[in-house]
Amino acid sequence: MKVKVQTLDAKGKGDIELNDAVFGVEPRADILHRVVTWQLEKARGTARGARERSDVARTGKKFGRQKGGGTARHGDRRAPVFIGGGKAHGPRVRDFNPSLNKKIRALGLKMALSSKAKAGQLIVMESLEVKDGKTKALAADLAKLGFGKSALVIDGESVERSFALASANLHEINVLPAIGANVYDILKADTLVLTRAAVEKLEARFNG
Repeated sequence: MKVKVQTLDAKGKGDIELNDAVFGVEPRADILHRVVTWQLEKARGTARGARERSDVARTGKKFGRQKGGGTARHGDRRAPVFIGGGKAHGPRVRDFNPSLNKKIRALGLKMALSSKAKAGQLIVMESLEVKDGKTKALAADLAKLGFGKSALVIDGESVERSFALASANLHEINVLPAIGANVYDILKADTLVLTRAAVEKLEARFNG
């Protein structure tokens, strides 16, 4: 698959041949759903549990008489009605740590990249260097390129510093290095923008 390579000033820089094994995979909704669900659950923190009656460190000795004391017949001070007692029906510890086969995760990422290429929502850039790192200049360039309402920009080993600074105040632009490419962010964005270096990194990641 051939895609035109552009620059921030909307000038052409020739074509790039995309590997069909990475950018030409037929997307499947069930695979993408599994990977997105796994990714979102993986991001959840562990739900903290409360200490219940059996968890609090208090004496188990019966503290009063069974009859004649004028109070309820409690067996120990761990009861929820006492200060320092255990919580009645409190929240339990829940650890959201699902597992997903590595091959499925890799296939999901290929399908996410392919879905953007197939829909014409993939743009390849020569580089992301912004003169003086100015937000105003970058916003004007992006308007010419037609990035859409939201865009995910993926660079190579690390994100170009001038672009990262200039795009920091543009809330519709999300920037990641190639190692951070993930299915959820790719599908969520209206437009996927890859640099030439990002394309090389992603293809090497799957072929290596």
